[in-house]
Amino acid sequence: MTKKERASYINKRLQELYPSPAVPLDHKDAYTLLIAVLLSAQCTDVRVNKITPLLFARADTPQEMVKIPVEEIQDIIRPCGLSPMKSKGIYGLSRILLDKYKGEVPADMSALEALPSVGHKTASVVMAQAFGVAAFPVDTHIHRLAQRWGLTNGKNVVQTERDLKRLFPESDWNDLHLQIIFYGREFCTARACNGMVCQICRTIYPMRKRPKKTFKA
Repeated sequence: MTKKERASYINKRLQELYPSPAVPLDHKDAYTLLIAVLLSAQCTDVRVNKITPLLFARADTPQEMVKIPVEEIQDIIRPCGLSPMKSKGIYGLSRILLDKYKGEVPADMSALEALPSVGHKTASVVMAQAFGVAAFPVDTHIHRLAQRWGLTNGKNVVQTERDLKRLFPESDWNDLHLQIIFYGREFCTARACNGMVCQICRTIYPMRKRPKKTFKA
């Protein structure tokens, strides 16, 4: 298969497996999604979904969040890890949203990336899933699978994102971001598949004899 043929097969197979992918982080609006995605850095979605109800019971708007001391936010989100940085980020971005954006999350990539503790991936997820703007956030699952599937030789997520955007139709980016994550968690995990085990890996590389070495993001 050529790279384009691999991409076409992968797109079709993922659509069959996950026709209507839903965001795995519980949220009700752009603000709560932003907070949940921020908390998910180096933390599982399952754990985030256990912690956000506790946090959002105290505050689920920027107006309410800035009334809570940073120390209290940190205590609530501690199980998610990196709580000192994340708590300051949550408080800080909430204050900026109030001061600059009337309490609303801006539907603008640059504005989102300028918020405390909000990187490119977090901003991309919010743009894609809260505002429906085409984006292709790349996490560790996507980075690993893109290498196993021969869609990129990138050694970092920046190049991987760029390569994937070239290969797949822009109209599919938002779903593919979730579909690849789900497939990576279910079938092509870091340990259970080495590029030779799961259905997609075996189909696109039937003659592969050695495990595919991947580079961490």
